[in-house]
Amino acid sequence: MTVGVMLPAGDTGGATNLVEELLRQTRQARDAGVGSVWFSQLFDHDAITLAALAGREVPGIAVGTAAVPLYPRHPLVLASLAQTAQAATGGRFTLGVGLGVQTLLEPAYGVDYPPPIGHLRESLTVLRQVLRGEQPRFTGRTVTARPPLPTAVPGGGDVRLIVAAMGTQALRAAGELADGTVTYLAGPRSLEEHIVPQLCRAAARAGRPQPRVVAAVPAVVTDDVEVVRQTAAVHLGAYASLPSYRKVLAREGVAHPADLALVGDEATVAAGIRRYFDAGATEVVVIHAGMRSARERLRTWALAGELTAAADLRPAAVAGVGGGR
Repeated sequence: MTVGVMLPAGDTGGATNLVEELLRQTRQARDAGVGSVWFSQLFDHDAITLAALAGREVPGIAVGTAAVPLYPRHPLVLASLAQTAQAATGGRFTLGVGLGVQTLLEPAYGVDYPPPIGHLRESLTVLRQVLRGEQPRFTGRTVTARPPLPTAVPGGGDVRLIVAAMGTQALRAAGELADGTVTYLAGPRSLEEHIVPQLCRAAARAGRPQPRVVAAVPAVVTDDVEVVRQTAAVHLGAYASLPSYRKVLAREGVAHPADLALVGDEATVAAGIRRYFDAGATEVVVIHAGMRSARERLRTWALAGELTAAADLRPAAVAGVGGGR
């Protein structure tokens, strides 16, 4: 069980070169003892490229994406990128993919959004074939993959594949066809009562190993709790209108995504992270919604490093971290 961090973290606005700044921050995360660094994907930077560069430049830290939308990317393209990143990082790369938000992506790309669960299953089928070294021969409703040339990258095998999934059908697909899930704004109750059982049952039925459950959690260690909470509420407000997030918020019993943010001193945030592991998460990734400065970022990362060093995250170990601050 490890604690990782998400990049960009929110304090890169003044950077003259985003790549160099994120590589610098990856080194800071490694030096703080953080277990992994994950890169988000929007419309500007490319998450897989950043993960490959970060893992190559900063030995000893795991890297991944959370998450690259499958639409409108062909799984053969994603597989070649993922294998390249795996070879570049010496086997420390995880490919996190997801369906993405139709109302955001379809107008941007101008291509019809495919039937989501069918497209997810077909894309995962092709990705899984390529990433385990097979030559794909697949024809589906939304995906065809019949490349006439080899698709394997020497040194790029054994890429871990996880899916941004919180709904029942997506979790079943992730359990059957991938190595686990990465969630966001799914609190401990949602993990324990819905996500982990659905995912594990699907994996067991498919004869798959115990899946990874990577929980992305907004968290900031700070002394200015109310100010950071107000900032987080602004950053997270848009998620309250998205159906997939409304469902997990309702299951959690909270009215606003910011209600799930872990904001406070080291002991407060550590206790909140501990609840996610108790609920079945195998990894927690800190997302810095509401974070205002490099000082808060580094203070939060120091806690993430201490929690990772605690390994089993026992209550006694968690209670002691950060006690000197």
